[in-house]
Amino acid sequence: MNLIDRAKKMIITPKSEWDVVAAESTAPAAIVTGYVLPLAAAAAVASFIGTAFILGMFGARMGIGYALMHAIYYVVMAVVGVLVLAFIVDALAPTFSGQKSFPQAVKVVAYSYTPAWVFGLLAIIPMLGQLAMLVGAIYGLYLLYLGLPKLMRSPQEKAVPYIVVVIVCAIVLGILIAALNSAILGMGGGMGYSSAPAARIAFEKDSAMAKLDALGRKMEEANKKLEAAQKSGDAAKQSEAAMALLATAVSGGKGVEPVTIDKLKPLLPEKLAGLERSDLRTERSGVAGFMVAKAEATYGSGDKNIELELVDTGGAAGLMGLASWMGVQGEREDSNRRESTRKEGTRLVHEEVDKRGGRNKYTVVVGERFVVSAEGNGVDIGTLKSGVNAVNLAALESLK
Repeated sequence: MNLIDRAKKMIITPKSEWDVVAAESTAPAAIVTGYVLPLAAAAAVASFIGTAFILGMFGARMGIGYALMHAIYYVVMAVVGVLVLAFIVDALAPTFSGQKSFPQAVKVVAYSYTPAWVFGLLAIIPMLGQLAMLVGAIYGLYLLYLGLPKLMRSPQEKAVPYIVVVIVCAIVLGILIAALNSAILGMGGGMGYSSAPAARIAFEKDSAMAKLDALGRKMEEANKKLEAAQKSGDAAKQSEAAMALLATAVSGGKGVEPVTIDKLKPLLPEKLAGLERSDLRTERSGVAGFMVAKAEATYGSGDKNIELELVDTGGAAGLMGLASWMGVQGEREDSNRRESTRKEGTRLVHEEVDKRGGRNKYTVVVGERFVVSAEGNGVDIGTLKSGVNAVNLAALESLK
């Protein structure tokens, strides 16, 4: 399989190329290392150059450290996304009278992502990158529409609902990955200042492998439940089992629902850093398996105020935990602002300090699931840190 030739044909002549792909016996590992990684890495490098250097020509310097972390995250999540979605495609096949085959499912997903990675090369020009990636994503859905029935051997009358369910799963997975990107890298991703290239991602092999092994067992359990639902012929049970399988994948095998609002509200103090609480807001929303709960409060007013927020990532806790497994860390600083992301024990901590006396922010991820942040005007980072610690993080962590 020639990478460039395959990518070109998947974009230009996809109908005939899917027939060629269907007859091949390429192992999933070979597709990941020989196709997914090179294309995703090329798109990531283009994004890195565009973000770290090209944007600077227009006065919006993102910083090499942030751009590098974003590029690495992109490549890692490209592999994770392909494998998770392929598992879902394979597990759903019998529901739509298709044939289970994980190697075929990997081919379907990996080659359907081709336009997103190829068009993503235009990210070297940031103004074109977003539009190109959108077009690539749409064209990728078309490739999925053409290839899924052929490779998974689903009959024509059931191909369309099969495709629709997979597309919904792909969209949900994409949203969750983007949300994690915002929660982790977006912590320090603000535009308008440069940074020192001091970011890194360290892989904690033993911890990660143990968690991935546990996830694999959970996925197997969820898949068995889906197979049992398929044999029962009950459409409602099949739908519920399919969503449970997706929830298991994106939750890291935890399968958790966020805590109820009444458990978060008491953790918001009446007074913070000498400021009275002036407002309290709560929300618990999402769809089954992907619920998120949030409680936030405002303290003080005018030139001195603090926004305190507690978020239970619930169904997406596995993706949030991935940040801790990878050991995401980084620092950057210029004459106006300083930011750092680090691990303190098992917790991920992020600080943003405005040297001009503007808004500061302190965030901590507790139990690989709960995000606690304090952001305010007229208060230093030490005060915000004390405010976050006043929440009783140990009690919050015990809720999981």
